[in-house]
Amino acid sequence: MKRFFKSFKIALNGIWLALKSEPNFRIQLLCGALVVFLMFFFEVTSLEKALLSMLILLVLSLELINTQIEKSLDLIQPALDPKVRLIKDISAGAVLVSALGALIAGILVFYPYFNL
Repeated sequence: MKRFFKSFKIALNGIWLALKSEPNFRIQLLCGALVVFLMFFFEVTSLEKALLSMLILLVLSLELINTQIEKSLDLIQPALDPKVRLIKDISAGAVLVSALGALIAGILVFYPYFNL
């Protein structure tokens, strides 16, 4: 059990470090918090809450993985290399694709609640 809590503490520290050092992670976390607020403000269905929650966590998880990839590559290859740039760009693209998917899902879920 002690090992489990130590692993949990290490993981929380990683999230805290990303929160302190990565502006994109902070922006995505803020967007996620806004979505959570809207979920309860509009009283969306449980299925919609589950979908939106999973998408928030997906985007945040991919941003953490993207950060890890970028930091690892910076350590391995500090000088700008076209191959490193390619890997970083593809990794960032994965985050963008997930964020756009989450945005589309959010629009589809919340659109009926806004009387436009």
